[in-house]
Amino acid sequence: MAPALDKIHEECGVFGIYAPDQDVARVTFFGLYALQHRGQESAGIAAADGQTLRLRTHMGLVSQAFSEEDLAALPGHIAIGHTRYSTTGSCSPANASPIRAECDLGSFAVAHNGNLVNAQPLRDEMLQLGARFASSTDSEVITRLIAEAPGRDWLTKIRRAMPRFMGAYSLVIATVDRLIGVRDPLGVRPLCLGRLEGGQGGWVLASESCALMTIGAALVREVAPGEIVIIDAGGVHSHTGQVPERHAMCLFEYIYFARPDSTINDRRVYLARLRMGEELAREHPAAADIVVPVPDSAVPAAIGYSRASGIPFAEGLIKNRYIGRTFIQPDQRLRDVGIGLKFNPLPEVLRGKRVVLVDDSIVRGTTTPPIVRLLRQAGAEEVHVRIHSPAFRWPCYLGLDVATRQELIAAHKSVDEIAAHINANSLGYLSVEGLLRAIDVPRDEFCFGCFTGHYPVPVQMDLMDKLALERPLPAMAAPGEAALPPR
Repeated sequence: MAPALDKIHEECGVFGIYAPDQDVARVTFFGLYALQHRGQESAGIAAADGQTLRLRTHMGLVSQAFSEEDLAALPGHIAIGHTRYSTTGSCSPANASPIRAECDLGSFAVAHNGNLVNAQPLRDEMLQLGARFASSTDSEVITRLIAEAPGRDWLTKIRRAMPRFMGAYSLVIATVDRLIGVRDPLGVRPLCLGRLEGGQGGWVLASESCALMTIGAALVREVAPGEIVIIDAGGVHSHTGQVPERHAMCLFEYIYFARPDSTINDRRVYLARLRMGEELAREHPAAADIVVPVPDSAVPAAIGYSRASGIPFAEGLIKNRYIGRTFIQPDQRLRDVGIGLKFNPLPEVLRGKRVVLVDDSIVRGTTTPPIVRLLRQAGAEEVHVRIHSPAFRWPCYLGLDVATRQELIAAHKSVDEIAAHINANSLGYLSVEGLLRAIDVPRDEFCFGCFTGHYPVPVQMDLMDKLALERPLPAMAAPGEAALPPR
């Protein structure tokens, strides 16, 4: 269904726990449940009991992927989990994570959030050396390089592998006796550390703090860019993995990806989005009667726009929150219905009104026109579209699955031309400066690549294809296993 293609998708969510007196597989299940918004293609859990590392991966949502039998088959005091949206490699069982491997230090499993811009040359190099791959993901490339890195302990191995990774990676790693967290030196993707209270306590790593709250853990701090956190029977040990030269966190964590109840850089995401709406109202006022959000991600910004402008907030669109959570494809008649599968307008709210429609982004420009059309068919007299992010003009290569530059509408059309394309009376985007004021974090902490085309790492664009690693493999390992060449 075409409208779904106009949204930005993040790669995945990762979760890890070290807790001697907890059912860690079950806790990980609920941690992943809280991170479901970050990926809906597949889910996996690996658990270790001090001797053995076990793995279960399945396609689909977390709630569909695991049974009680699956969780019972994952005993131990250490677990990691992953929920995936593909940015490198297709949606297939072979590409589900975590990825498990063997090395000279024993078994380990890796769950990865992010995207390597140099995955293809790294993989080509390893293929020439005789490596076998089970998947077409950069996560397996990462796992393979850690396994092959020299070192008599995990810290040394990871430290020696990190300089080879170019791009975004937040990792949770389970060995048979410890939990490890790693964040790339740019800090592109989030990773936080939490503490379980009660009993013997325990430690948790997660993509977002909302997962900590779900399982009753308290946020301790964020894992710093370039940091390696090792958790074992002796507690938490922090090490510098790679010294960061600069930071480049993804702004879309604040704009769209992170759940509004998460905290990033000591800023509650909900409040940041509220301020984005306030800044948007100041930068792009409109003569209107009501402010309507495109649910759900734009709701806080619409409330902010309403507060700053004095225009009443109203729910003019009702979202079917489950239509995007099915893998059953609609038939042609339902495809023709299009955006109506996802949103229903409220004519009693919209009829005769001048509407400010607030949304988080416009990517290809395929979703917004039918939404505007829905509002007009429900009786809206005017529709003024306001976007609480800057215009998306360049692709992202660090963990977002978006269109090519040729498909990005803001790369080729002016604001007025886009307004005409979506049939809006007016269109306004939040400026970069307004976005930074709303987040209240220094400019040099962020990546602006999708807005400016200036990326924090060199990007060879002809190699940056989501399916670049999907060519025939010379030898295949078992799904979920990163196969190593004979020693």
